Amino acid sequence: MTAAVDLDAPVRLVAGDIVLRELCELDAEALNRHERDPAVVRYQLHAERTIEESRDYILRVLEGSRPRPRQLFDLAVCIAGNDELIGRAGINVTNPAQREAVLWYVIEGRFWGMGYATRAARRLLTFGFEALGLHRIYADIDARNRSSLRVAEKLGMRREAHFRQNMWVKGEWTDSIIFAILEDDWRAAQPLI
Repeated sequence: MTAAVDLDAPVRLVAGDIVLRELCELDAEALNRHERDPAVVRYQLHAERTIEESRDYILRVLEGSRPRPRQLFDLAVCIAGNDELIGRAGINVTNPAQREAVLWYVIEGRFWGMGYATRAARRLLTFGFEALGLHRIYADIDARNRSSLRVAEKLGMRREAHFRQNMWVKGEWTDSIIFAILEDDWRAAQPLI
């Protein structure tokens, strides 16, 4: 993995009207707004979280971000200008030797349908391919989560697999759909400057 930026410095990525920045313990209350919302966590692996569970999650993210070379980038999605936290998005390098990472995004319900997830995820693709030198970035999406599937399609990711009942989540079997994009495909889709 070759970094084009200083990955020891806190990550701050700008995508138009949003900023992706490192989570901090003070974000627990804002993060908990969507983590306690049944509609938002419906397709997440975790159930609704208490404020303490949201804080514990942030502490686990901070701990997971310490090893070098860094592989976990779980970032707050904030409105530019006022730093209002409206969700999380990130990538985790799952296979450094193969230069592969998984992508995720979750946005607070009152901000759905405004393109925030797409902009955040698009910025993370740029970060992954340019700063981290990744070859392949994929998303593992609950097959029932149509909004998340649409985001992956808007990003130019290709549907690679549909795994039937491969996950036991919240008392039921669920299907997963894998979308992915390769560095070459991502670069070919970038506008020429």
